[in-house]
Amino acid sequence: MSSHFQYPKAFERPRFMNSADARGIRILAEYYEPLQRLNDEQIWHTIVFFGSARFIDKEKATAALEAVRAADASPEVIRAAEWKLEMARYYEDARTLARMVTEWSMALPDDLRMWICSGGGGGIMEAANRGAVEAGGKTVSLNIHLPHEQKPNDWAQESLTFNFHYFFMRKFWFAYRAKASVVFPGGFGTLDELMELLTLIQTQRVEKYIPVVIYGSDFWKRVINIESLAEMGTISPEDLDLFAYADTPEDAFRIITDALTLND
Repeated sequence: MSSHFQYPKAFERPRFMNSADARGIRILAEYYEPLQRLNDEQIWHTIVFFGSARFIDKEKATAALEAVRAADASPEVIRAAEWKLEMARYYEDARTLARMVTEWSMALPDDLRMWICSGGGGGIMEAANRGAVEAGGKTVSLNIHLPHEQKPNDWAQESLTFNFHYFFMRKFWFAYRAKASVVFPGGFGTLDELMELLTLIQTQRVEKYIPVVIYGSDFWKRVINIESLAEMGTISPEDLDLFAYADTPEDAFRIITDALTLND
């Protein structure tokens, strides 16, 4: 065999790097690569937005409703389009709130600025990224690779968009630099993110104060009665202080900024 043959290093072997044996290396990569990029972009603090990927903006929802009505669609199809338009208010509220928070944060000293962070997909995630960009700020997108590919939305910024394989590493980055979180209406994923965040705070696995705003009290109180957990003794009454409800961007903005100012 030629003495000039160059044997590839272990990390240069795709078969090994994509094998089960290298899983620990891939997990570490999903820690160190975002760490390097966030540091390079000077993203020290984030305000995280969670919520459904299925909501669309008011303009698109209005156009979709007009289209099905013009096509004389079935009552079920029309009602579904009407519901899309009704839920579009959460998209618009997330967009407005992200813009308000970004404008407020940009007036702070560089090392105290808090940038909007979302899951990088559609719906509320898109609205959050969009509002931040419209305010002229940076915005982080923590995308996740799924069987039905979740693609980064059009407002995700390339230098701050990450594509994760491991859900738990993505969740780590949601929490690690979070200064506050806003949880909009959503499905299983949003419920998972909300409950994990509240559990981390309740058990003091995060050592910092993270105000949690649950946005849309009518929706959330219909979906889950957190207060009943305290009544039945499965959580402490003071655990209800770990979050606050808000129903307007102005209320959510006040809760976030008041909490962060008091705990600065």
